[in-house]
Amino acid sequence: MCPALDQTICSVCCGTKRLIEIDCPGDCPHLSAAREHPAAQVKRQQERDVAVLLPSIRHLTERQYQLFFLFHSAIARHTPQGFTRLVDEDIEQAAGAVAATLETAGRGVIYEHAAATLPAQRLATDLTSLLGQIREQGGTVSDAEAAIALRAIEHGARDAKKAGDGTDTSYASLIARLLQVRRTQAAGPSELAKPASSLIVP
Repeated sequence: MCPALDQTICSVCCGTKRLIEIDCPGDCPHLSAAREHPAAQVKRQQERDVAVLLPSIRHLTERQYQLFFLFHSAIARHTPQGFTRLVDEDIEQAAGAVAATLETAGRGVIYEHAAATLPAQRLATDLTSLLGQIREQGGTVSDAEAAIALRAIEHGARDAKKAGDGTDTSYASLIARLLQVRRTQAAGPSELAKPASSLIVP
């Protein structure tokens, strides 16, 4: 039984803050209704997020789209060292640097492109490590398709910075919301919870 007092409260809490404030059962009918019919404010935010992100991902294939979100899962898990914090420019530079390295390797030249800032370079190391882990698990990912997914992240961070809310973490916040939606709306285990290699093998 839902812990909220009535249907209205349950819909708002379950639909927007469940994972933070309420331990609502997965089979709660009000939770299902809230997922299908989110509050107007949440829906408007989702529409704005899609409008900002769409130009950078509309060209992606299904595999590249999966890689896009896998790389973002690594970004979400990344913990900057010391007192530094990760901002959109760091995400843009890290994705661009790793993409450039992969594109250069595709032309037969081994050269590691470095990001301009230390936080960005540390994130780039994490993104490179994730790609290596996928391949170690048997995943088939070409340098070219990984670079395309990373370029989408680079362009998305740049576009969000232009159309954002004036903060330097507009894109990071946008992706965090989308990752939350993907996990919350999944009927079963989400794609991001599956082994990475299972997402990108032919």
